[in-house]
Amino acid sequence: MRALSPRFAPRLTALLPALLLSTPGLAATPDPADWQAVLEEARGQTVYWYAWAGEQRTNDYLDWVAGRVDERFGITLEHVKVGDTAEAVSRVLAEKQAGNDEAGNVDLIWINGENFAAMKENDLLFGPFAEALPNFALTRPAHNPEVVTDFTLPTEGYESPWGRAQITFYYDSDALETPPQDIEALLAWARANPGRFTYPRIPDFTGSTFLKQALIELTDQGEALYAPVEESDFAAVTAPLWEYLDALHPHLWRSGRQFPASGPEMRSLMGDGTLSLAFTFTPSEPAAAVADYELPPSTRSYVPASGTLGNVHFVAIPYNSPHQAGAMVIANYLLSPEAQATKQDLEVWGDRTVLDVARLDDDTRALFDLDQQNPAMLPPGALEQTLPEPHPSWMTALQDAWQARYIGQ
Repeated sequence: MRALSPRFAPRLTALLPALLLSTPGLAATPDPADWQAVLEEARGQTVYWYAWAGEQRTNDYLDWVAGRVDERFGITLEHVKVGDTAEAVSRVLAEKQAGNDEAGNVDLIWINGENFAAMKENDLLFGPFAEALPNFALTRPAHNPEVVTDFTLPTEGYESPWGRAQITFYYDSDALETPPQDIEALLAWARANPGRFTYPRIPDFTGSTFLKQALIELTDQGEALYAPVEESDFAAVTAPLWEYLDALHPHLWRSGRQFPASGPEMRSLMGDGTLSLAFTFTPSEPAAAVADYELPPSTRSYVPASGTLGNVHFVAIPYNSPHQAGAMVIANYLLSPEAQATKQDLEVWGDRTVLDVARLDDDTRALFDLDQQNPAMLPPGALEQTLPEPHPSWMTALQDAWQARYIGQ
């Protein structure tokens, strides 16, 4: 790049205040408390949303959101498709290390758990903003503390809730009359029905969640899971898990020598009859797949009486996003009854709402009615027994230990 000619220096100095005000990356930080100003600043912005793209229903829903925010707020939403949220976190961290504090490439991230913890620890987040969003009040956090807690960590307004997830098992009732009701019964069933069950390859988040579910049920040191992993004896806490998986793997699909890459791939194995039992982290997924003819009408869903692991997933805004106003407007729209009800619709995605539906008015509450005639739909109240997520440090530790133990075997 050529050096600036001295004769232009006085002119540049005179223009500098105007440039500081007009350059998106150098604009004043938008104040979510002044929502009208946020809306005005957001108009005309292009927001780059880094979000997992492993499920077509999710991708289609994000396309629908893009159309809505363009029409209503004049915002262009670009879905940057990633295979793992860690890719977006690594990008923001690299930008910070390079000194790019004002013109980052990431404006919005679909996030929770260990990725949120990493961004928070490294001061990579814009905020607090979430609790100032006009639609945030619809989540009623005083009655639903899970919308302000992420894997034991308080969100402190640095991420906005978007949807709920909980492990839900599903099975082919033509092939399986009485499904296993706990992790030990699952092992016994797998021994009696070799090749009819599996779980996604780690570090896929659905597979990693299965590891945590199993560990919660198997360990006698469960309290250790809710503190940082380095504060515990990891080998002692997890020994029952590895003993269990060593016993389970020979009876899995392809004898545990190969694993499906993701939850959707596991669902495909159910759809073609290879598996008789599977699980998902989206409770309405089996019903949605039956409605789409991906799974047979003999599919049934259930949650064991002792409960399963569940969490809330969020969106967050990086500290160096040049389009923070647009990102906040999108985060707020995602909390609107229209966006939440559409997301929960089985014909769209089937992802559960984070709004406190019981406290909405009658007309709005009706938007969230689910099709209980679908044979794969969970019965009302099935998700009431939700087990809390361990501290985020356990996710990474379990993934590393699993890969060290089983990769290449």
